[in-house]
Amino acid sequence: MRLFADENFPRPAVAALREAGLDVLWVAQTNPGGPDDEVLAQCISTRRTLLTFDKDFGELAYRRGLPSDCGIILFRLTPQTPDEVAALALAAIGSQPFWAGHFSVVTRQKIRMRPLPPRD
Repeated sequence: MRLFADENFPRPAVAALREAGLDVLWVAQTNPGGPDDEVLAQCISTRRTLLTFDKDFGELAYRRGLPSDCGIILFRLTPQTPDEVAALALAAIGSQPFWAGHFSVVTRQKIRMRPLPPRD
């Protein structure tokens, strides 16, 4: 699974995912401070599923149309600690085999997945 963690995704969570053997790029290392459009463009060019806490990516993804090999996982947690995010991210990502092609919302209680519209 190829993942792309937004800059707001905590370093310990990125490290935990990498330690679990997942292929994770992190915006804080590849394009710190980049605007959301650039982050989404990187996600598309590297064919990865974005991990984020930023709700704006949902609108961007639907407006722009993501390829089927990309997706977005929005984490909705407040308050959170980096360790809590790491544990939840590992559990959530391990629970589903296919994140690409979906806009997904992860909370402490559930995961909601909606297919992204086909790209024109």
